[in-house]
Amino acid sequence: MPTHRVIDDFLEQRHIAFVGVSRDPKQFANSVYRHMRDGGRTMYPVNRPADGGVIEGDPSYRTLAEVPDPVDGVVVMVPASQAAETVKLALERGIKRIWLHKGLGKGSNSPEAVELCEKAGVEVVDGACPLMFDEPVHGIHHLHRALAGDRIAT
Repeated sequence: MPTHRVIDDFLEQRHIAFVGVSRDPKQFANSVYRHMRDGGRTMYPVNRPADGGVIEGDPSYRTLAEVPDPVDGVVVMVPASQAAETVKLALERGIKRIWLHKGLGKGSNSPEAVELCEKAGVEVVDGACPLMFDEPVHGIHHLHRALAGDRIAT
């Protein structure tokens, strides 16, 4: 589990790639994307099938390699089976902060993806949702943050 310092450091970043945002605005990933973008960040949606089309009003990118500089961090919101490959691409890109989303279910938090981050010396938020910490926190995410409190180191 991440520390509060790693979470806060990630959320202070202004240029974030987001792998897993959908062309369907009703998807939960899109809610996370919009919240982070509406907090004043420059967000880069990464979605291979979108083939460079517009997602959430922003130009999308097929791969992390196509995202323009600077990229301070990446939110990974893909199935756990795809997380390690996404982390490898982020590491190739030189991205130093990675958030492996976890909500209900397994999320993107796979042991292999976490190990890749740790071996590379990359700050990783493993096992949480940005909506639990990115102010303003709304609704059920207050409860989720409180429940996770004991697992997050200070």
